[in-house]
Order: sequence, then structure tokens, then C-alpha cells
Amino acid sequence: MANTDSQPTATIHRVTTRAGDPGWQVTRYDEVKALLSDPRLGRSHPEPDRAARASQSAIFGGPVGDPETEHAAHVRMRRLLGPSFSARQMNQLRPRVRDLVAKLLDDLGRHTPPTDFHEVVAFPLPALVICELLGVPFADRDDFRRWSDDAGHMADAQRAQSGLLRLWEYMRALVDRKRSEPGDDVISHLIAASDEDGGDDLDGVAMLSAGLLFAGHETTVAAIDHGVTLLLTNSDQRAALTADPALIPHAVEEILRSPSPTESDARERGDGLPRYAKTDIELGGVTIRAGDLVLLGLRAANRDREHFTDPDRFDVGRSPNAHMTFGHGPHFCLGAPLARLELQELFTALLRRYPGLALAVPVDQLRERDQLLTGGLEALPVTW
Repeated sequence: MANTDSQPTATIHRVTTRAGDPGWQVTRYDEVKALLSDPRLGRSHPEPDRAARASQSAIFGGPVGDPETEHAAHVRMRRLLGPSFSARQMNQLRPRVRDLVAKLLDDLGRHTPPTDFHEVVAFPLPALVICELLGVPFADRDDFRRWSDDAGHMADAQRAQSGLLRLWEYMRALVDRKRSEPGDDVISHLIAASDEDGGDDLDGVAMLSAGLLFAGHETTVAAIDHGVTLLLTNSDQRAALTADPALIPHAVEEILRSPSPTESDARERGDGLPRYAKTDIELGGVTIRAGDLVLLGLRAANRDREHFTDPDRFDVGRSPNAHMTFGHGPHFCLGAPLARLELQELFTALLRRYPGLALAVPVDQLRERDQLLTGGLEALPVTW
């Protein structure tokens, strides 16, 4: 696990990352928020082979892109994907998500408890939704699930690179098929946009689609595991939410903000959203040199006492709740509306249909997937 050597200020710390490299970790809310929008930071590095790494993960583990084209590529990506994740699109998608939730909870009821909620509900729901949105066959879920887990492995570089390559190869073949037989889905729209731009960047479309598939199911699976665990270990908050379902949107934001009951504080040390300094930056009494790795500590920012009263308390009525889980500014997560939609629909139905839901094992027996970028649980056994 990463080590932390405190500096004279609480704003920024010198850390050793999971990859064993040096970096700066920023933990205060105000600084994290400001740096998320700071053009002096980016995801690329002029010497990527020599850049410090946050982890061995092939996704968010090290630098990505070209410093000369990074900004333009980011603007283009958001322009292409924005309509697919707009509020209008999410409103149209909500009835379908509600239907998928109902069917998965029906399926849960056909099992004999104790049953693994992670396997029966938490994984299938985001996978089904993102597959339909992107145009990816759900029948291939076991493959892309395995490749996604490999790509996000933070300790095994060879496994991570192999997983990302397999995920990209799968997407590249799917892109070729969709170019010949397009559908009404995000990947087909990306192919059409690439053609309209006069380019032939199907490799780029495949890589972007692979990233969407990874982010669109892995991160939401972890959030569902997290939310169920929080509700089942905070009976007063669960009772409040059951009594007033109008609190569901607030509860979802609190699930996204809160630390997991199963997650060690040590995971925060040396972790964070990786960025590289494009120029020297003065912050908190230290100088971040151009090329240095900066880790934006979103988890720590979400527990900053200057912005969140009693931050370690899970409070389904917390408002306002301007957490940093989805980032901020020009890099705010495009998939945030989709994740919120899935969580809102699931927890609304789950509390209504399974009032007796309970953990089937003590919470300290739940195991985090702490070697994977997205975290989440290995299993979530429940009874009802």
C-alpha cells in the first residue's frame, strides 16, 4: 500500500504511489476543485515512458494522449458524446432502466437466500444498460467483464495491458461490424461522426468505445455494492429513506460521497485522479514541477470538514451535497446522469420490494476488490 509523508501543510502531501513512483496528493476540497479545472494540469506527459505512474492499471494508471492535441481531442470527445448522455436522453431512458430493475429484482426473488446481490443485480443492471446504449451484445458480458477487471488491475502491469488490448480488439471487431450494419446506438453514431469528419479513425472509435464500456458498468457496479452495504449497515438511515422515498435523490448523492463501511482508509493514501503538471505550480507552500504527477484526492475532498458537516456520517438527507465523485469543470464525468439514473431507480424499487433485505454475513467479512481501479465487492451475500 502507498506511503504518505506529510508536508508542513494539509493541502498537499508528497506520496509514493501504488506503482512505487513519487507524486503529489492534494486532499482539500477547495484545492481539488480548483485543480480539476486548471489548464496547467493534464492527462498527457511529454515523456510518457519516463512519467511517474499512479498504479499499474492500463486505465488511469499513467499518462494518456499527446500534449499538443490533448485539449482539442477532449473537446471533440465531449462534443461527440454529449447528446448521448444529455438530460433529455436520460429522461427517455428512465422507463427502460425501471423495467430492467424490476426484472432483475424479480430474478432475485427466484433465488433461495442467501444470494449474492453483486452477481444477481449489481453487475447485470449497469451492464445491461450500457450494452443497450452502446450497442454491445449483453451475451458477451463474461468476456468484457473479465477484460475490464484485468485492464483495471492496479498491481499487475502485464495483466492490465493484456486486458485493455483484448477489450480494444473486441471493440475493434464490433466497430467493423457496425460500420457495415449500423444501429441506433452510441458506437454507430461515433462511427458516423468519424466518417463525417473526413477521417478514418476506427481505431480511435474502438478505444473510446472500450473506455465507455469499462466506465459505464464497472464504476456503477461498485456504487451499487457500496450503496446496498451502507443502507444495510445504517438502519436509521434506511428507515428514514423507507419512510420518505422522496429522499432517494439525496440518498444517491450521499452514497456517491460516503466512504464505504468495508473500505480501509489506507486506500486513500497515495490514490487519486492522476494529472500531470504542464508547468511549475505553487500550491500550499510547495512547488509542483512541470512533469510531476499530481493525484487529486476525490475521496478525501468528499470528507473535508470545511464543506461537509460530520463527514464520516452517512446521512440520506444531506443537502447540499456538492461531492467531487464525478469531478468538476470541463472534465466532469459525462456518465454521471446515467449512473444517477440507475442508482435512483434501483434503490427506489429495492426498498419497496425487499423491506427485509439484510446482509447474510457480518460486514467485516465482505471483501473489497482493492487491487482493481473501480473497487467494489467480490461478493455481497444477502437474505430477506
